Amino acid sequence: MLSNKKKESTSAPNGSINVIGADTTIEGNIVSNGDVRIDGTLVGSIKTSSKLVLGVSGKIEGDIQAKSADISGKIVGNAQVSEILYLKSTSRVHGDIVTDKLVVESGGEFNGKCIMGKQAIPIDSVNKGKEAVGQ
Repeated sequence: MLSNKKKESTSAPNGSINVIGADTTIEGNIVSNGDVRIDGTLVGSIKTSSKLVLGVSGKIEGDIQAKSADISGKIVGNAQVSEILYLKSTSRVHGDIVTDKLVVESGGEFNGKCIMGKQAIPIDSVNKGKEAVGQ
């Protein structure tokens, strides 16, 4: 039987998938409209309007912004994820999180502050508020 419902795609709108291999280190910022998978090291920030996957051997030393994210590696920086953030059992996150939904598997580590829900304000606004109050 045929259905009139449109199937929701989980891949990037233009179908692009960007991969940073395990033996690769990138210093600088990444901006992408497609899915991004990092198995190597990124020293800098990443912003994608799609999905970010950080593999077990992956490490990000900087802030992330993504529509959704699956984290199995290490992040030292803040994370802003507009939909759902999965912290797998091997994940290590040292920084603040702003997300609509958060899932942390047993064994996953998160050290920082977390703001959740549809009304979550961006990390930048939280940091600016602290500066204004002098904290």
